[in-house]
Amino acid sequence: MNSLGFNKSEKDTKVVVAMSGGVDSSVAAVMLKKQGYDVTGITLKLYNNSNTSKSKSCCAGVDIEDAKNVALKNNFEHIVLDYQDKFFKGVINNFVDSYANGETPLPCVKCNETVKFSDLLNESKKIGADALVTGHYAIRKGPLNNASLHKAKDFSKDQSFFLFATLQEQLNYVRFPLGDYKKSEIRQLAKKYKLSVSDKPDSQDICFVTSDSYRDLVKNLNPSVNKKGIIYDINNNILGTHDGISNYTIGQRKGLGICGAKEALYVIDIDKDKNSIILGTKEKLKKNVIKFKNINWLGGNILPKQLGCSAKIRSTQNDLPGILNINSDYGTFTFETELDNTSPGQACVFYKNDQLLGGGWITA
Repeated sequence: MNSLGFNKSEKDTKVVVAMSGGVDSSVAAVMLKKQGYDVTGITLKLYNNSNTSKSKSCCAGVDIEDAKNVALKNNFEHIVLDYQDKFFKGVINNFVDSYANGETPLPCVKCNETVKFSDLLNESKKIGADALVTGHYAIRKGPLNNASLHKAKDFSKDQSFFLFATLQEQLNYVRFPLGDYKKSEIRQLAKKYKLSVSDKPDSQDICFVTSDSYRDLVKNLNPSVNKKGIIYDINNNILGTHDGISNYTIGQRKGLGICGAKEALYVIDIDKDKNSIILGTKEKLKKNVIKFKNINWLGGNILPKQLGCSAKIRSTQNDLPGILNINSDYGTFTFETELDNTSPGQACVFYKNDQLLGGGWITA
């Protein structure tokens, strides 16, 4: 059994490595090449911006050239696929629509869900690859079928949250060789392999937003979001006006355009139907019951109706204990403690110890 779980030699195991041009995916590709695997690197051209800065970008301009150079210097095949249309339909359109609907999107999850683990995965199978490899910090455990997904060794870099929408059959096929490493160790390996990207900064959310504000992109692609409306307090008193609900997110405090309030106000709710913004004090943000839909379950063959486990609504927070209730494709998670800044369009992701059980898209 080789390190990727196949009962054959490394040289007879063909893998496609999704190479973004960053240090993580570059190390994953070179590591497997040095172990003797038959490696093909594929970089996706996701948007047309050759001038994207190195500190922000992913899969565009200089990043594609960086991936090509890593493959060339380490003697493995590299392919560039133009996925701009697929990325626009699967990720950017969703991003714009979410803000237009008063939601806060998660583009990294949508990117994994669509172009990477759907389109690229199918492309990998077409060329006869045994597995699709990515540079995500997560751990896949188990056999070729019915694999499970777990947090990375380096909790500070763990990316399992962004993989919650991965389907079981996709999880069976993908591999995450960096999950057992710390980020510092990957940087050291990059220097050991003499990779030109060894000191390249990590890409940031949101990679395709290249102006100072995501609002510029939303307005350019959907001018209708500029529709003026009313800002209310929680008692339905008018506080002012706004220039479009896409300019606001749940929990926002700055840039509200409201003067003279006796205490700090935050965006408590966004009402798309009434095109209105509701403001309130910080304590009004606190919730302990999260409602969600479109559940993806990776915790076994049986979807439970109720389960004591933990969950989180942001990738950077610790998962917290509570009770999961599921009714078909909808559910709730009741936390033992209150959270703030929960927003429709974001995700609620469930864990049992270090295992990711699944997740759903927050509706309320």
